[in-house]
Amino acid sequence: MAKHLVAMAMALFATLSFPTARAADAADPAAAQIESFYATLIDTMKKGGELGLQGRFKALGPATEDAFDLPTMAQLTVGPSWQMVSEADRAAVVEAFERLTLANYAKNFATFGGEKFTVDPNVKMRGEDKIVETKLVESDGKATAFNYRLHMAGGKWKVIDVYLNGYVSQLALRRSDFSSTVARGGAAELVKKINVLVDRQMSGR
Repeated sequence: MAKHLVAMAMALFATLSFPTARAADAADPAAAQIESFYATLIDTMKKGGELGLQGRFKALGPATEDAFDLPTMAQLTVGPSWQMVSEADRAAVVEAFERLTLANYAKNFATFGGEKFTVDPNVKMRGEDKIVETKLVESDGKATAFNYRLHMAGGKWKVIDVYLNGYVSQLALRRSDFSSTVARGGAAELVKKINVLVDRQMSGR
């Protein structure tokens, strides 16, 4: 599963037992934020077949909005062109970006097959941001790193980047494509491009 997830993520971006501490017991609030998101993700995986793709997409919505600073992630991905985008177009880009994030998790974490997530409570500082290191451990023991960069937003720690395999920035993978699309056809072209991609994912194509 991890190989499939990483391969899908790289292509799209060129988003049980639970042995970690409960979110309330985490040593750091940034780690607690990721643990809370993982708890919802695991629950969705357990109900994956019952919920179906659309059901998983909807079920993950509240937890994703709580854990991820989607407006900031969209802005960072678009780059300097964001300053020239209207408020209405910014809102449309953020909405499309959220759909893409949810579709990636809903499609790639479809069922539970003995996987588990671990969250390192020893959070690292990167300037004013925090890095939370986690692993997806398959039933055969093979582990894949997924690390999160969080900053303070609205009084809580929220994700602004995900590092696939522990070091490949999700935002960096998307930035060239997203920024060039906005430069070429404006925000509307980017929204259309993202939504077409999501619609294909959600239809199973």
